[in-house]
Amino acid sequence: MRTMLFKMERQGLLEVGQKVTVTEGVLPSNYYYTIDPALAMSGNIPFPQRMLAREGVVTNIEENDRGFYVTAEFDE
Repeated sequence: MRTMLFKMERQGLLEVGQKVTVTEGVLPSNYYYTIDPALAMSGNIPFPQRMLAREGVVTNIEENDRGFYVTAEFDE
């Protein structure tokens, strides 16, 4: 099981327990992942830590002064 953190800009776009799919993006030295359809985005992930799974489940949503953060688990 792999846990990943995503930044969500607005409240209410996702719910705990919701199944999500992610799209992989490539930068010159990192990958990043976006919960479809552009609901939340991960930080940069180094090439050796590439995520292979494309479907997961939202396990937690937290709000702090910087915004909303979504935790999702993926089977790997």
